[in-house]
Amino acid sequence: MPDRPRLLDAFCCQGGASAGYAAAGFDVTGIDLHPQPRYPFPFIQGDAIAYIAEHGHEYDAIAASPPCQGYTDCQVLQGNDHPMLIAPTREAVNSTGRPWIIENVPGAVPHLIDPVVLCGAMFGLGTYRDRYFEAGGGLVLTQPPHPRHDKPITKMGRPRRPGEMAHYVGNFSGVQSARDDLGVPWMNREGIRECIPPAYTQHLGSQLLTHLAATPATA
Repeated sequence: MPDRPRLLDAFCCQGGASAGYAAAGFDVTGIDLHPQPRYPFPFIQGDAIAYIAEHGHEYDAIAASPPCQGYTDCQVLQGNDHPMLIAPTREAVNSTGRPWIIENVPGAVPHLIDPVVLCGAMFGLGTYRDRYFEAGGGLVLTQPPHPRHDKPITKMGRPRRPGEMAHYVGNFSGVQSARDDLGVPWMNREGIRECIPPAYTQHLGSQLLTHLAATPATA
């Protein structure tokens, strides 16, 4: 393809997924309901689902990471009420006729259709951070081998020791170490807690580019 294809990253937060898709070769624009001053690419503030429904067809591909809190075990156990947006996001991206990827946490697996799982161990990262990715719009993702999670997890509040895997949640220790590990030097602690490591989406983005190159362009 002569130009970098355009990708919309919906619910982009601070841009971990966006950075990976950009590294794969996409011209990325992010959209999020909340201001994202640390986001490193062109940014639109607004309702992601409404924007996809109206403008998603203007992009070559769409990635979406609906808020995970409603699917997270700890939030469910605490009885907290959060929006469940996977299904309406799927409806919106399907309406565009473009290939798409929806991401979420392990607790969302019952709400995803045939997702593939990626983890940090696949990419030499110091955290497991399993994330699940459903594809559609003609795109089919390949599941890579999933290494065993057999290393100990660093206890909350102290730095990661050799041979351990970090768990970047809550008030974790070592923001700069996490930035270096995940490849997100622009992020603060809040962004790191929520981010998709760019290595994941660079991997997926290469498959998406192959799909686009093999698919006739549509208006």
